[in-house]
Amino acid sequence: MSRVWNFSAGPAVLPAEVLEQVKDELLDWHGAGCGVMEMSHRGKEFTSIIEAAEADLRALMGIPANYRVLFLQGGATQQFAQLPMNLLSGAGTGMSADYLITGSWSKKAFKEAQRVTAGIATVRKSGSTEASGFTRSLDPAELDLDPDAAYVHLCTNETIHGVEIDCSRLPAVSAPLVADMSSHILSRPVDVSKYAMIYAGAQKNVGPSGVTLVIIREDLLGRAASTIPSVLDYAVMAENGSMLNTPPTFSIYVAGLIFQRLKRLGGLAEMEKINRQKAELLYACIDSSQGFYLNPVRTADRSRMNVPFTLANSQLDPLFLAETRAAGLVSLKGHKSVGGMRASIYNAMPLDGVRALVEFMDDFRKRNA
Repeated sequence: MSRVWNFSAGPAVLPAEVLEQVKDELLDWHGAGCGVMEMSHRGKEFTSIIEAAEADLRALMGIPANYRVLFLQGGATQQFAQLPMNLLSGAGTGMSADYLITGSWSKKAFKEAQRVTAGIATVRKSGSTEASGFTRSLDPAELDLDPDAAYVHLCTNETIHGVEIDCSRLPAVSAPLVADMSSHILSRPVDVSKYAMIYAGAQKNVGPSGVTLVIIREDLLGRAASTIPSVLDYAVMAENGSMLNTPPTFSIYVAGLIFQRLKRLGGLAEMEKINRQKAELLYACIDSSQGFYLNPVRTADRSRMNVPFTLANSQLDPLFLAETRAAGLVSLKGHKSVGGMRASIYNAMPLDGVRALVEFMDDFRKRNA
């Protein structure tokens, strides 16, 4: 059986070489006599796995020593609630947090923060591009920020709408900056020191679903309300090395293999070059199609990871999807909330996969224009 070109937004394509290594080690990890899924999370074997994964992630991202790395569960969606429960609910009356809304995921984070802090703190919508259909990031003049906010939250890559904030063009904020980087973490270098906290679900660039990364500055620990469950308290999880309870051991193991692969490839600067090349190739195909394909996102804010596009004639959508599936190009249907198509071209998507998609799109246009 030949593998397809998988453009799923998540769970997403994983590197073939990593999957081969997982296969080889599935029954016996390094002579342990069992696989990672079967071994105790308290044993020396898994301890070496999680310690190596953290060390490699720190090296890849240049994470400063005063930040803690947590391997949690619940996905980024759990962080929508866990974040305000830790940084806002225990901060005292009169506190607030600012949310910048540039797509579906930052909007969901905003609503969840409002829900879990109702009657305790204020969650402010400090800027939104919803009126323009979430087709761009916020401009500085549109921001209404509280310098005394407990934190400012943003999503640096909106998976559904294909809007990415270039981390070198972050808004100037005085409050701690918190970023949901789920769908573009590890795709380019990031200055971690500009953020008080970064979180990301794994199932895009990090590994299989099941583990969530939280990178948090130490001075933000210990701010949670005393009433929240211990397993949701960042400080408690940090004190216990992410293992207050049984962690998602297999997902952490695979994530560690992916970190090793990224280091072998030359790190995030090299990964950025590859990702830029893939994105430029696909966007060029869309932009040169004489309106047959359309991308609604402002050019400066186009995501390198998630490329939504529509066909000018939407009646061709079913034919496009049927023919791409037949050609081994799968998971191209856009999110149900926006329609159209979406190609997610994460780190593990080879350049050849994007070339195959572009060749199909060019041929499809010529046959159906």
